[in-house]
Amino acid sequence: MYLFLPSWRATMSSKRLADEDYNNYSSAEASPNEEFPDELFNAPSPTVGEYERLGEQSGTKWYHSLIHLLKGNIGTGLLGLPLAVKNAGLVLGPISLLVMGIVAVHCMNLLVKCAHYLSQRMRKSFLDYGDTMMFGLQQTPVSWLQTHSLWGRRLVDFFLIVTQLGFCCVYFVFLAENIKQVVEAANGTTNNCHSNVTVVMTNSMDSRLYMLSCLPFFILLVFIRNLKCLSYFSMAANIAMLVSLIIIYQYIIPTIPDPRGLPYLAGWKTYPLFFGTAIFAFEGIGVILPLENKMKKPKQFPFVLYLGMAIVTLLYLSLGTLGYLRFGEHIQASITLNLPNCWFYQSVKLLYSFGIFITYALQFYVPAEILIPFVVSRVPERWTLCVDLATRAAMVCITCVLAVLIPRLDIVISLVGSVSSSALALIIPPLLEIATFYGEGLSGWAIAKDILISLFGIIGFVVGTYVSIWELVSPAAPST
Repeated sequence: MYLFLPSWRATMSSKRLADEDYNNYSSAEASPNEEFPDELFNAPSPTVGEYERLGEQSGTKWYHSLIHLLKGNIGTGLLGLPLAVKNAGLVLGPISLLVMGIVAVHCMNLLVKCAHYLSQRMRKSFLDYGDTMMFGLQQTPVSWLQTHSLWGRRLVDFFLIVTQLGFCCVYFVFLAENIKQVVEAANGTTNNCHSNVTVVMTNSMDSRLYMLSCLPFFILLVFIRNLKCLSYFSMAANIAMLVSLIIIYQYIIPTIPDPRGLPYLAGWKTYPLFFGTAIFAFEGIGVILPLENKMKKPKQFPFVLYLGMAIVTLLYLSLGTLGYLRFGEHIQASITLNLPNCWFYQSVKLLYSFGIFITYALQFYVPAEILIPFVVSRVPERWTLCVDLATRAAMVCITCVLAVLIPRLDIVISLVGSVSSSALALIIPPLLEIATFYGEGLSGWAIAKDILISLFGIIGFVVGTYVSIWELVSPAAPST
């Protein structure tokens, strides 16, 4: 919920993002360095408790923000949730997904509350995730944290870069696996989707060669530096992914077998893999501050947040549970890989792959906006464009190399989720609330709650990372 401040603070306004066509899913797009004009402090004070920003006539409506929120939380992580439920168990998996969804939404709300308070206290028009962390550390009574608060921003930027480039690695693996399966089954693919005849797969090149084949197309894609140019492709990608999900549901729901043979609780060794995959899917916290800042009526954002994340959580629960019920122990890293080899369902893989391909540019935009200005500022102006494009190409190559080194989709998702998503979504927001409001009389219950959530995130971070790496390097690791 919002923290309502005295009326003199309530007069402060936040400037919206300049670009009306919001296509970025990170708080890195907005500039945090614009200060409030002094005349705002002479404006009439609104009613106490009202949270309306002044001078905002062209912000987005609540349903636009809702669409962007859904768009920023639905991707490849959704398709990996049936395997995540298998790693937790038929009963423990859905319960854990629900609990994780509630905690994730609570942490998103904590971030918004801290950003509001600090932006008004520091007289800033807008604070992104990194700046919120930096100014939050400055509020602590610990002098060492105050003097090293800049490292808080750098830490958040680091995890944003790791998370977003991790998403890009997942996209390489996802495209390679799905395209490989379509190509290998092409000779036996028919128009009869009700046939039980097993298609003999024709061996083709290794999935890592498919990744390398996709590399030039990804490089050309990220050379489009203005995301507005991708808006029509982005809309087409959203439609393609929506159609794919509808087709997946209509296939799995009528054909669910008897589930009594499935384990209610999985082994403790696989549960950390569930954690990594689940938090990977729920990691949409980077979209929260820019979306809220862009709204015409920010006081409607709690409704948008809770409604949007309720839809996301319901989608995660349903597809994760139904997918595992339908395919059982044979569920693969992405549910699309379990679909029949007829052209109708093969088209699902191609449609979703197209959507993921376009989404790569959106996810790549976040680390690009953090790293490229730093690199370009160190070369003469005449070399700016060349260095910009070269840096983009190098970053894409890095994601491709990492994907080649870890070609298992389930392990890549779990590792990225455990390492960076847990830090951004679970560990940092509760600690940020303690740092921001400790001097304002934060209750002992709230402190205990925040510590508990952060400990949960830290344990998931450590154990999930360890198990993911062990599954990767162990010769006995099963191939899913």
